[in-house]
Amino acid sequence: MERRLTAILAADVVGYSRLMGEDEVGTLERLKGCRRELVDPAIKEFHGRIIKLMGDGALVEFASVVDAVQCAAMIQRRMADRNKGTADGRHIQFRIGVNLGDVIVEENDIYGDGVNIAARLEAMAEPGGVCISGTAFDHAVHKVDVGFTSLGEQRLKNIADPVRAYQLLLDPAASGKVTAAPHRPGPRVMFLASVAALAFAVLAGFFAWHKFSVPSRPSVAVLPFANLGGDPGQDYFADGITEDLITDLTKLSGLDVIARNSVFAYKNKPAALADVARDLGVRYVVEGSVRRTGEQIRVNAQLIDTTSGDNLWANRFDRGMAGVFSVQDEMSGEIAKALGIRASAAESERMARPPTENLEAYDFYLRAEQTARTGRRDGLREALTLYDKAEELDPAFAEAFAADASTTVYIWRESFNDIMQSAPARKRAYERASRALQLDPGLSSPYAILGIMQVVDRRYEEAIASAERAVALGPGDAETQIALGYVQLFAGNHAEAAAAVETALRLDPNLSPINRQIAGLVFLIQGSNDKAIEALERTHEDAPSVGDFTITLGAAYARAGRLQDARVAVAEGLRSMSVSGFDSLSAFRLNGAQYRNPQDLALIIDALQQAGLPEWPFGFTGDEHNRLKGEEIASLVLGHTLQGQLEPGLQPAFLQIGSDGKAAFRSTTRLVTETIRVDGDLLCELSENMFGRPDCGPVYKRRDDGGGGYSFVNSSKVFHFTVVQ
Repeated sequence: MERRLTAILAADVVGYSRLMGEDEVGTLERLKGCRRELVDPAIKEFHGRIIKLMGDGALVEFASVVDAVQCAAMIQRRMADRNKGTADGRHIQFRIGVNLGDVIVEENDIYGDGVNIAARLEAMAEPGGVCISGTAFDHAVHKVDVGFTSLGEQRLKNIADPVRAYQLLLDPAASGKVTAAPHRPGPRVMFLASVAALAFAVLAGFFAWHKFSVPSRPSVAVLPFANLGGDPGQDYFADGITEDLITDLTKLSGLDVIARNSVFAYKNKPAALADVARDLGVRYVVEGSVRRTGEQIRVNAQLIDTTSGDNLWANRFDRGMAGVFSVQDEMSGEIAKALGIRASAAESERMARPPTENLEAYDFYLRAEQTARTGRRDGLREALTLYDKAEELDPAFAEAFAADASTTVYIWRESFNDIMQSAPARKRAYERASRALQLDPGLSSPYAILGIMQVVDRRYEEAIASAERAVALGPGDAETQIALGYVQLFAGNHAEAAAAVETALRLDPNLSPINRQIAGLVFLIQGSNDKAIEALERTHEDAPSVGDFTITLGAAYARAGRLQDARVAVAEGLRSMSVSGFDSLSAFRLNGAQYRNPQDLALIIDALQQAGLPEWPFGFTGDEHNRLKGEEIASLVLGHTLQGQLEPGLQPAFLQIGSDGKAAFRSTTRLVTETIRVDGDLLCELSENMFGRPDCGPVYKRRDDGGGGYSFVNSSKVFHFTVVQ
C-alpha cells in the first residue's frame, strides 16, 4: 500500500440538480464549456492531475499546495468574470476546498482523511469561494496573491480532530491580508437570540399558514396496466409500459408520483379506487390495459379524480411496436396537461427522449428488470444474461447499463459466488456503472452503486459522499435513499441510516424484498425491534423462498425476545438454501466485516446465536479432541494435493497447494486460484472472493471413515479430504 503527502483540490457545482432540472441540455453544454475553456487549462497550468470527475464535481491532485491554491483562486476569479454576462439563474458557480494531507494511493485513485478533509472544506466554502485547511495555509501564506480569513478550528463530519480552516479573499485589494472571522456572540446571547427567532418564526408561520395556505401539489398513482393479450408471458411488457409511464411522470417537478413497488402491490388484485387513493395518499389514479399481438400493440388508459370519480382524461393508442415510445410520450404529456401541469423545456425533452432506439434491446431490458426484482439466485443469473443482450444490441442504452450495475453489485455484496465470483462481479459493476454515467451523467443510480462498493471496501467517507450525491440527483428515488441508508448503516451512523430508509418507505411503501431487508437491518441495529420485524416479515411474505431474508427475520425475532419464532424462522431459512450463503455464523462474521462499529456486527451475531444459527455451513460440527494444531495443519497441506468431497451432495473437489501457499481449488462448479496460509490453529484461504478477506477455519482428523481422512471447514465450504500427494 503506497502513501504520500499531497495537495488535494475538491470542487463541485453549486445547485447542480436545480440547474439540470431547469435546463439539462444547456447546463451540460455550459459546464463542458467551463471545463474546456477555463478549468482544464488552469489545472494544466499549475501542474495538477485530475483523479476523477463525478458528474458535477472533480478531485484533483497537485505536487505543490501553492499550485493548488493558485489554481483554485484562478478558477474562481475567471468564473466570476465569465458569469457577468449571464442571467443569475443560469450562473455556474463552484465551491472549492484545498487540503494538504496524507493519502493512500491505489492504482489511479487516492483515498484517506486527506481527501475527506478537502471534500468537507469544499462543502463549507461559499458559492464562488475557496476554503483551505490550516496545513495548506501554512505553506501558501505570503506565496499566493490572495488574502485569508481565519475561520478558526472546525469540527468536520467524521473527522476525529478539529481542523483549522481559512477562506480565501479573492479581491486583488485583499492580497497578502490575513484577517479573523467576525466575532461570534457568546452562548447566552446566541441562546436568547435563537429563542426570539424561533418564537417569531412560529408566529409568522402560524399567520402565513392561515392566510396563504394552498392545496398540496397534485399526486398520482399509476396502477399496473392489465395484460389483455391472453399470454401470461407478456406480463413483463405490460409492466414495462407501466414503469416507463411512472418514470416519465416523475420527471415533472410539479407532480408527486407513487413509486413502482407500491402500485404493483395492486397487480391482479381488484381494489376500489377510493381505497387505493386513501392507502397511497393520492388524489389521482391512472389505470389502463395493454394488448400485444405480434408486432401490434393497443394501449388504453384513463385518469380519474378519486375525490369526485370524474374521468379527467382517456385515450386509446393503436400502434406498431415501433411506436411504443411515442405512445408513452403522448400518454405522459396528455396526463400532465389534464392535471394542469406545464412541463419545462428540459422536462419535455427528457420525457420525449426514448431510452433506446432498439426495440429488441428494450424487450430484453424489460425482461431483465422483471426477473432481477425477485431476488432469487436463478432470477439474478437470468437477469445478467438478459442485460448482456440488451447492451450488445444497443451499446448506448444507459438505463440498461445502470440496471445491470445495480443487479451485479447486489450479487457482489451478498457474495453470491455461485452466480458470479467476487472479482468479476466487482469489475462488471464498476464498468457498467461507469458506462451508464458516461452515457447519461444525470443518472443517480451509478453513484448509489459506487457508494455501496466503497462502504464494503471500508472507505466510509467516500461512500457517504457518493450516496449523498445520488440522493441529490434523485431525491424522489427510493432506490437512492435505500443506498444511502445502507451506506450509513455500515458507517455506524444509525440515525442517518434510519432517516434515509424512512424516506424510502414514504416514497415507496412497498419496497422490493431486497430493499426492505436493508430497512429491516437498519431498524434492527437502531434498536427499533417492532419496525425491524414489520419490515422483515413483509420481506419474507414477498420472497418466502429466499433463505437469507428469513434468517435475518430470525435475528429480529430474537432481539425482541421471541426465541421460539426466531428458531422457526432460522430453521425455515436454512431449509430454503440450496447452496452455502448466509447459512452460518461464520458467514455473517465474514460478510459483516465492513461494519465500522464492531458492536453492530456483534449484536446481529448474538441474536442469530440465540435463534439457533449454526457456527459452520450445513450444520457441521467437529470433535475438538480431533482438531489439528497449526503446525500439524502446515505440515499436512503445504506442498500437497488434497482430494475429497464437498458438502452438500459430496461433489468431488481438489485443492492443490504449493509449498509457498499458492493454490488452486477445483470442484464441479468452481475454479478458484488463491493463497493458503496457517494463522494460529486455523487454515485460511485468501482469494479475490469474499471481498479479498481471509476465510479461515479449523481442520479436524476424521475418525469415522477409517481411512485417515480430514475435514476442513470455513464460512464457504465443508471439505472432507485425504492427502494424495
